[in-house]
Amino acid sequence: MSVIISVSCFFLLLISVHLFFSKQGNLTLNRLLSIVFFSRFGQIFVLLLINSGQQIPSSFFHQIFTPFYFAAPACFYLYVSSFVNKRKSLRRFEWLHFIPAILAVIHILPWHFSSFNWNMISKQISENKQLFISEKNGIFPAYFSYIGRPALILTYLIAAWFAVLARKNFLTKGADDAGRRWILFFLGAATFFQLISFHPLVFEHSDHSFGKSFFLLFSCFAFLVMLIFILHKPKVFYGHLLVAVNWGKDTDGAIPIATPTALTNKKVNLLPDQLSAYSGAMQKFMETKSPFLNPDFQIIDLARELNIPVHQCSFIINNVIGKNFRDWINGYRIHYFIIEYPLKSSRITIRAIASESGFKTLATFYNAFKKETGLMPTVYFAQKNISVQPDLCITIE
Repeated sequence: MSVIISVSCFFLLLISVHLFFSKQGNLTLNRLLSIVFFSRFGQIFVLLLINSGQQIPSSFFHQIFTPFYFAAPACFYLYVSSFVNKRKSLRRFEWLHFIPAILAVIHILPWHFSSFNWNMISKQISENKQLFISEKNGIFPAYFSYIGRPALILTYLIAAWFAVLARKNFLTKGADDAGRRWILFFLGAATFFQLISFHPLVFEHSDHSFGKSFFLLFSCFAFLVMLIFILHKPKVFYGHLLVAVNWGKDTDGAIPIATPTALTNKKVNLLPDQLSAYSGAMQKFMETKSPFLNPDFQIIDLARELNIPVHQCSFIINNVIGKNFRDWINGYRIHYFIIEYPLKSSRITIRAIASESGFKTLATFYNAFKKETGLMPTVYFAQKNISVQPDLCITIE
């Protein structure tokens, strides 16, 4: 069992360091998520030190990680809220969520280790009562930890669920499916393990050893189920945890494996005739084969079909055609929609036509339509004397 715990501890540290120093994707979200995982790493690491009889190091590291324990619930909520609302940075007032963490820093200073009953604190931690340490472990009274941490966890857990449920468009199937699956998986797993941490309250007046064994076995089973899910849905895991999504561009929820920065920075040695030929071949392929109707079509698929290196495709699209890949492919989708909408609007919904055109979400469709035509759909079709269904008159969020 200690081997499993040690391995889990190592991977939590690895993931948290990776996210914190990652240069891709939404850096704010990376940092928030790294603090969540680093806090969990701290809990397991301190537990391992206590179980190995290292009292002085365990007391020291327990104090070091205490501010992270108080920051993690806020980071968890801010990560979920920013993710579902597609925000790249925190709002000014949202920094107030870190006041408990600042108080925790004050709480552990100065470190008067001799004045605390570390034997009792270590015993409670070893009994998996890290949330319910009744002994004083800082300059504030014991209830600062005993009541403060559980209250923060429950409050922010409820707030995170509310932030997701309030975004009905985010929960709609087909709207950024990869992102929706990831955040629901992350939120569900976090909820499970956070609630598991409250089990000492259930067995407070009974045989705690039985409760500890039961919940430990149950946690291992749940971890196994989540591991199977991760292996079955690798995009959910690698797209939002180990390989950060590039929030600088509209990815439609897809993993940006096809257009990394490293590819576009490669040197391209092509003659003008080659550039022209490749550009013509790419545009002919798009017009004749219509691969843009596949919502998961990526630049790597285009390169494979035409037998052209990916970095050369990216260079031609950006420098010869004059667009990035996402805008270029969305342009074809918009023109397809403009042709199909007058023919099908009386029979199928706007969402269905947009989906048929290759868009995963209505929000992406509206943004692409405005970017391609310079007009909102209502104005564009009104100028063409084409009646527009009411549900098309939706503003971009």
